Amino acid sequence: MIGKLAKYAKGYRLLAVATPMMVVLESLLEILIPFVMADLIDKGIYGGSMSEITKYGLLLICAAFVSLTFGVAAGITAPFASAGFASNLRKAMFEKVQDYDFMSIDKFSTASIVTRLTTDVTNVQQAFQMIIRIFARAPSMLVFALIAAFRVNHELSLIFLISMPILFFGMLIMSTRVRPIFERVFKTYDKMNNVVQENIRGMRVVKSFNRQDHEIDKFDAVSGTIFKDFSKAEKTMAWMAPIVQFSTYLCMVLLCWFGGQMIVASGNNEALGLTAGQLMSMVTYTTQILMSLMMLSMIFVMLIMARESAKRIVEILEEDSHIFSPENGITEVRDGSVDFEDVTFEYKHEDQDLLLTDEGQKKRKALFKVDLHIDSGMTVGLIGATGSSKSTLVQLIPRLYDATEGVVRVGGTDVREYDLESLRNQVAMVLQKNVLFSGTVKENLLWGNENATDEELRHALKVSCSEEFVEKMPEGWDTHLEQGGSNISGGQRQRLCIARALLKKPKILILDDSTSAVDMKTDAQIRRAFREEMPDVTKIIIAQRISSVIDSDMIVIIDHGRIMAQGTHDELMESSEIYREIYETQNKTSGVDLDVEGGAL
Repeated sequence: MIGKLAKYAKGYRLLAVATPMMVVLESLLEILIPFVMADLIDKGIYGGSMSEITKYGLLLICAAFVSLTFGVAAGITAPFASAGFASNLRKAMFEKVQDYDFMSIDKFSTASIVTRLTTDVTNVQQAFQMIIRIFARAPSMLVFALIAAFRVNHELSLIFLISMPILFFGMLIMSTRVRPIFERVFKTYDKMNNVVQENIRGMRVVKSFNRQDHEIDKFDAVSGTIFKDFSKAEKTMAWMAPIVQFSTYLCMVLLCWFGGQMIVASGNNEALGLTAGQLMSMVTYTTQILMSLMMLSMIFVMLIMARESAKRIVEILEEDSHIFSPENGITEVRDGSVDFEDVTFEYKHEDQDLLLTDEGQKKRKALFKVDLHIDSGMTVGLIGATGSSKSTLVQLIPRLYDATEGVVRVGGTDVREYDLESLRNQVAMVLQKNVLFSGTVKENLLWGNENATDEELRHALKVSCSEEFVEKMPEGWDTHLEQGGSNISGGQRQRLCIARALLKKPKILILDDSTSAVDMKTDAQIRRAFREEMPDVTKIIIAQRISSVIDSDMIVIIDHGRIMAQGTHDELMESSEIYREIYETQNKTSGVDLDVEGGAL
């Protein structure tokens, strides 16, 4: 994973390399300071020489100043490099998500992607900073201090070997217990983000049903699980500090005991044993060695957390879209004709309640052996019960999904032979869950064609029956829309989404239940405008009510992924019992009869 993520340090590699080098130099100078202090005490203070005190005092000041300079420099470059690394990583992840096909998007929940782009990247960023700074400092300090301590007195230095096994086994036990907890915690974070997003998105529903307490309980349950897991992990990690302190104090006591005996026996003579200055330097090295071990233990814990975050980040980066443009793909779509030839489609899932296929993948069939021909310029209505796979069928046309079996043709050509961008530029979709983005009405419309003229904007608004209400807005099409278009009605949102799609000037226009929030009169006006203004465009309309498709050139009835009947309104009234039942039920419910224009008789 380090190799996979390291390339995202591009542009900051010099800083990432310079930081540990400066940290190593800082550590080396810190190791030299006790040496100088020992000579200052033994040769200056005990030797009674003021010149020696001055000489070694100046050396101490210089060493401390240079060490401080390297430390400050590393303190600046490390966070700068880690922030740049995190920025590159987030950018790469976001760009990768933009390239996902619908199947890849289905694999990751929205909450999970948000957590990976935020919390997980932050964890990896902190680990990166610790690696280039503290992880360089701790081992170098440990190695330099051990070498220096053995040079001062190799017999006393053997005391350090007592603490090593204690700390090693302590970290080993912690890692085996803490790692599974962090694996579980990050998945729970996804659930918590999902609860928060769902609540905020549906706040009006929550308040209208007075379900605030229920939502609070849901959040508390997930948050409580995270609290319990983190508490358990922190309790386990809390043992590291006492273990390190125990090792430090044990070494100091043993050093003072045996070192004091050696000083007394030698009469503070270096040639005969040990001096007071050397004992002081040994105590300093003890602190440095064990603090280095403590820093390593902190890094160890952080890397355990970062490892799980890195795995989740790599999953995003390594997820490949199953749909891509062929080499030298066709860029010209001849016309808006659409053909489904023996098409079967299966959703791939990871849910446990779905059956396994022979390949061991969990799948659900959505379409079965669909054969359908749509001439260019036709208006086709798709009706069927919720979950009958109407949306799935039309999503195969612009290759939002690819058919599992069979062929989908547009303009007489297999859609898989087209350049993906060229194909989608000629197929405009108003999705069932289409949204508007925060910004002005005009900015949202320009998503359809960023180079559209004001005249083209007005024409799109006119055809979608949006012109009247847009003109009444405080600032016209410069009026600001909140995220999701929450400050306008559902019907207005749908009409603006239709206008946005029309600006693409497509050969195929697909409306996926996109007039459900529009009244019948406006619905009929939109369809009339389509016939008059867009006679050459193939129009596929998915609807729940027959009034939205009654005047179509062909109406297709879909049930459980199969085409049950197709024909005009009059033909289906004679030949299809299902269609007659839907028609009669809707007429009985509305209390009016419908003409072929979708209006009331």
